[in-house]
This record gives sequence, C-alpha cells and structure tokens, in this order.
Amino acid sequence: MTENQSHLLVVDDDERIRGLLQKFLIRSGFLVTTARNADQARRLMAGLEFDLLVLDVMMPGEDGISFTRNLRQRLAVPVLLLTARGEASNRIEGLEAGADDYLVKPFEPKELLLRINAILRRVPQVKPAEAAPKFLQLGTVRYDFDRGELWRGNELIRLTATEAQLMRIFAAAPGVAVARERLAGDMPREAGLGQERAVDVQITRLRRKIEDDPRQPRYLQTVRGEGYMLQPD
Repeated sequence: MTENQSHLLVVDDDERIRGLLQKFLIRSGFLVTTARNADQARRLMAGLEFDLLVLDVMMPGEDGISFTRNLRQRLAVPVLLLTARGEASNRIEGLEAGADDYLVKPFEPKELLLRINAILRRVPQVKPAEAAPKFLQLGTVRYDFDRGELWRGNELIRLTATEAQLMRIFAAAPGVAVARERLAGDMPREAGLGQERAVDVQITRLRRKIEDDPRQPRYLQTVRGEGYMLQPD
C-alpha cells in the first residue's frame, strides 16, 4: 500500500464487472470498495470518504446520471462514468450532470487507469481541517474508524488485540475479500495465528460480537476460495 493510496468506489450492478474492475484497480495500487447500486453507494459514502467514484450509468433503480446529479448538490468527489452508450448526447448529459469524465464500454483497462490518474491529478487533494468522524454501520453495530472501536448504541463492545487488528484490516477495505494468508501474517505475534485455521477461530469469535446470527453472517462474510470480507450496510 502506498503512503497516499487513493480510495475508489466502484458502483456497478453487474457482479462480474464489479469484481474485474476491483481486482484490476487493486493491482494498480488503489484501495477499492464496491457497491451494487446507488443506494448501497450512498450508505457507504455516509461513513467513508472516497477520492473518486467509478460509476456505471445503466443501473436498475437510480441510474448513474441521476446519482451523479444528486451527488453534486452536496459533494465535489470526482466521478468517472462508464456506459455502453457512446453518442455525443449521452456524453453531454453525463458531463452536464457533473461527471468529470466519461468512458464508453468496452474499453481497455489501461485507458481506464489513465483517465482515473488524470482526474486525480486535476483534483486538489485537500481534506477539511476537522473531518467528520468515520464509521461503518453493521446493523445495530457501529465501527469507529479513528478510534478502532465497536459500539452497539452507547455500549462499547470490548475487543481483544487480535479482534481489533482484524477489524482494522477489514474496515480499511470494506467489500474486499481478504485472504486468510494475509490475515494470519498481519496478526499480532502473541495471537498465535501462524496457521490459517486459527484465523477461522478468530473470525468466529468476532462474528459473535457483530452478527445478530453468527451462524448466518451478514456482515463478516466468507468468500469461497478467497477469504473473508466485511460488507457494511
């Protein structure tokens, strides 16, 4: 991870495209969170700051143009629109809604990367002197980013050192599957997590503190063949 790693939010209703974009952009050095529609993107943005949105235009429910237009009423976060419509009128509509750039599908991944970097170079990376507290909502549980704390209402949920480290790893990239190997390698030495099986045990314990039903986890999910993923509301 680079010191000034940009955090991107990819919004697309197509799970396959979402996954491909996420993997490519992570390999290109970005921190990437994904959302399946405008509603989920809005919930994520309520608790996290993003440096740029990669937003599909054609989505069920609220489309990308409408979402961008509404977004511009309160935020200046850069937006790159992706669409299968390449007519000039469609591009103009997207730019008039407030998008910073417009890329027509299908496209070369390298072109996407070049356009993202070009937008990020143009946008001043200035943060407010006193930013609002960051948090992730997990049902009735709230994770405080800055303090590294879990809360249920006004009740602080006590975390072991290992559980706190797990939450820091997952919260840094919500919606991204984290491999067991990485979790084992990032655990404190005293946790005794030299083997991946021990990670499973720690995940089970953490689920008891997050999930309404730990046997059917909604927020701390198992991703078959990839590891574990924190999926906030």
